[in-house]
Amino acid sequence: MTAADSRPIAILGGTGAAGVGLALRWARPGETVVIGSRDAQRAQATAEKIKQKLGNQARISGMENAAACAACDLLVLTVPFDCQAELLKQLKPAIRPHSVLIDATVALAASVGGRASRTLGVWQGSSAQQAAELVPPGVRVAAAFHNLSAELLNGDDPLDCDVVVCSDDAHAIQVTRSLAAKIPGVRAIDGGKLENARSLEQITALLIGLNIRHKGHGGIRITGLPPEAYG
Repeated sequence: MTAADSRPIAILGGTGAAGVGLALRWARPGETVVIGSRDAQRAQATAEKIKQKLGNQARISGMENAAACAACDLLVLTVPFDCQAELLKQLKPAIRPHSVLIDATVALAASVGGRASRTLGVWQGSSAQQAAELVPPGVRVAAAFHNLSAELLNGDDPLDCDVVVCSDDAHAIQVTRSLAAKIPGVRAIDGGKLENARSLEQITALLIGLNIRHKGHGGIRITGLPPEAYG
């Protein structure tokens, strides 16, 4: 996705730490970002805080989630797993045909009162595969951004982390890799089919456990691939 074909990015559930961090990282180089929330006023307040940090030139606004879907065809979902299905069912009428939905949801046990370092079994195989069943036909679903530290995203320094992108749609992979590459320090790697998202979610649970144990903000780096594999 180059400047010529850039399009607005709606971050659904974008008032949480991960959503705000991604919004900061994309608004900083000039992308147009819409913060989505169940509460339009909360979304607008979050957008205003980001604009205060980046300056008035930042192209960022806040809307209720359905309005954000109606305004954009590039959607990033950053909600807890226990909210994912209900939210997508509510938003289904508002999601534009042929949209790209990038799902960053992880089925963590903590979402339903368990331990954050363990994933739940999802009937479809992964949170992203569940999302693919819930969106309207023709919407292209990718899984990505699970393993980025929300705290580091909200900072100013480059991230020492790779983003693995999984999807059954080549266009969705291309768009998602382009977005990931806009974050300084991030390399974006084609991770294959959407079913591989289950591995990404399990890695996220592992990273949470490591970060708790070692009091850090660890990510992942994939080594040994040819240079063209890294976006």
